Amino acid sequence: MFTGIIESIGQVTEVITNGSNKTFWIESPLSSSFKVDQSISHNGVCLTVEEIREKRHRVTAVRETLDKTNLDQWQPGTLVNLERSLLPSSRLDGHFVQGHVDATGRCEKKEDRAGSHEFQFSFDQKFAPLVIEKGSIAINGISLTAFDVKASSFKVAIIPYTYEHTNLKSLREGDTVNLEFDLIGKYILRKLSLNQ
Repeated sequence: MFTGIIESIGQVTEVITNGSNKTFWIESPLSSSFKVDQSISHNGVCLTVEEIREKRHRVTAVRETLDKTNLDQWQPGTLVNLERSLLPSSRLDGHFVQGHVDATGRCEKKEDRAGSHEFQFSFDQKFAPLVIEKGSIAINGISLTAFDVKASSFKVAIIPYTYEHTNLKSLREGDTVNLEFDLIGKYILRKLSLNQ
């Protein structure tokens, strides 16, 4: 379980294809503090640390993960948002993020708002019931608040700190992002669908 408050940015240094899986070596200021078998959020995807070498760590994504996230597009040089799992004693500054990506979205617009940044993202309309005005959503693992919500798009406003300390600063129009919808909303929608 994560909070969506990004701790560090890592950079992919090597990509290795193993059958239908891909293994990634990622360098970051946090990598040397990780432990093998630890769950770490990578752009909102919960991955297990397999090996650590100085300032780098290794993770593997299976085909299911590659098909449902933007990890299949990672190349050497890709910037990755990193967050360690939530401690029971931690403050929950964001919202509950499982690291189980529901869908990908597309960055449609990126605007400088003279001190902040505004992004517009599109997504598959079948997920419309899970995106609500002023509701929480995780984008590449970042806990953000959606506004100007439409049937298949929404916007988020980014403060300068978040812009500088996540990979949003490298995001371009047309790029694919990982989306995880609010956990409580998913349970409510499931319950309602069973009662019909």
